[in-house]
Amino acid sequence: MKIRITAILLVFSCLLTLGSCTGGYSFTGAEINANIKTITIEFFPNRASLVKPNLSNVFTETLKDKFVSQTNLELVNYGGDLKLEGEITNYKVTAQAYQGNETAALNRLTITVKVKYTNLIEPEKDFESNFSRYADFESTQSLSSVETELIEEISEELAIDIFNKALANW
Repeated sequence: MKIRITAILLVFSCLLTLGSCTGGYSFTGAEINANIKTITIEFFPNRASLVKPNLSNVFTETLKDKFVSQTNLELVNYGGDLKLEGEITNYKVTAQAYQGNETAALNRLTITVKVKYTNLIEPEKDFESNFSRYADFESTQSLSSVETELIEEISEELAIDIFNKALANW
């Protein structure tokens, strides 16, 4: 019985210690200055030569979800301590693995975004960068049959890359 009470007290004190920490540490690896409270994420328009109508919305919302779910930052429409803005610059499908009869066995959907990150509290962490991710699909499948799923998958990967560059310094 005494061991159980000691274990409960130990767990409680560890939780209390972790809960009292502000800023600085998160289980996602994000390093956020305690003075940073808000983030603004602008709409990312699709400026690629091939335009998929819902791509901008899916990507922008995925990016917002990533930052809101992985941090304590409040998402605001304008004037955030952090700001992400940019555009989708490339959306293309290319053939990848060729078979003996010179037909593609795999196709690749690639999405590239240009991102400008502004940190009003720590301007030395500002950056402008391009991020690109892709997903392959069988050539026996039409793009329209897998496109929605691939856009969601690639958008999630891009959001992770942007999050890590902005807040985890990876």
